[in-house]
Amino acid sequence: MAATKVYFDRRVITVLFLGFSSGLPLLLVFSTLSLWLKDEGISKTVIGLFALVRMPYTFKFVWAPLIDRLSVPFLGGWLGRRRAWVVVTQIALMASILAMASTSPSLTPGLTAFYALFVAFCSASQDIVIDAYRIEILEQRQQGVG
Repeated sequence: MAATKVYFDRRVITVLFLGFSSGLPLLLVFSTLSLWLKDEGISKTVIGLFALVRMPYTFKFVWAPLIDRLSVPFLGGWLGRRRAWVVVTQIALMASILAMASTSPSLTPGLTAFYALFVAFCSASQDIVIDAYRIEILEQRQQGVG
């Protein structure tokens, strides 16, 4: 019983839910987008080019130090640096997903690609912040489960 106690800690549960919120946009950009493009009748070549919108996940190390050092004005003092960034990236993700959903890939593939790229950028940024937040809030003994 003592071995499972760590999984029921409030901080570990928080990290679990943040992990889900971080993973869903990744799934959207990696899998669901390709299916949507196929359903819209987009050619396989263009669908292959849409794979480039995943690049922010590869290059997130470039802007990670900036996010790590900067505090969000107004929110940073109230929520703390990490939680403020989580809120900002969540709002940006919601807006970019709604914007992408409002496009028609068959009519405006460039606009759809732009919004998909923005979703990936916001999601990769959120991933940076959640990883840093996880390291900060969990105790050393909880890092493995977090």
